[in-house]
Amino acid sequence: MRSYTFSHAITRRPSASIIAGLRAVDTGTPDLAVMQAHHADYIAALRSTGAQVLELDAMEAFPDSVFVEDTALCLPEGAVVMRPGAPSRLGEAAEMAPHLAALYGVVRRIEGADSFIEGGDILTTEREILVGRSDRTNAAGVAELAKLVADWGYTVREVFTPPGVLHFKTDCSLLDGDTILSTKRLADSGCFDGYKVIYVADGEEACANTIRFNDLVIMPAGFPKTRAVLVQAGYKVVEIGNSECAKIDGGMSCLSLRFSPTR
Repeated sequence: MRSYTFSHAITRRPSASIIAGLRAVDTGTPDLAVMQAHHADYIAALRSTGAQVLELDAMEAFPDSVFVEDTALCLPEGAVVMRPGAPSRLGEAAEMAPHLAALYGVVRRIEGADSFIEGGDILTTEREILVGRSDRTNAAGVAELAKLVADWGYTVREVFTPPGVLHFKTDCSLLDGDTILSTKRLADSGCFDGYKVIYVADGEEACANTIRFNDLVIMPAGFPKTRAVLVQAGYKVVEIGNSECAKIDGGMSCLSLRFSPTR
């Protein structure tokens, strides 16, 4: 259960500069006040499970910095600081490193000049670490990560993010040790062979990015068909507003680093 049972989470307050956040398609300018309200609800959901949540100050110099997941991979044995594939986000990882060092005995870093990898492309299961190649994560980044976590006993498997999809986890999330929530377009690639797959409802692909956090499945609000499927399957579901983060390609997993550190 180490892939979905956590004692800690790190979040970061959204900055006023979020209006300049990266996005694949312009669907409107995020409303900061609404985003802050949604963010507060998100943190409350994490804390309701008994987890300690560190809420970092906003960083105006980094419009996308609310999406802390992309900066690191947090495992029980240690943290690995990422090297984001978006040039404007490289500094975010460096800013996160000291916070991780305060909680972990071991912090490693992706350092290759040609290596790029973001946490949004990484799905850790009970069996392996799946890393999706995307516009933000390349083969060199995947290979370097595999070397960094090998002595911790992890196997990294490279898979591929569908064309036009920002991150691997845009289209999938972990529900439990054996079960993945996924869009059909991603699961059809065969990347989840050997797992049980629950498909998001047709037309509700945008809710594939959820998180399993202790006893909760935290999903974006507004996707009733998929919510009903999850509830029927026995999951305890909490919905959080995501209208503003969605405008800059963000979802539930993007907003936190989730971990149980062992020093």
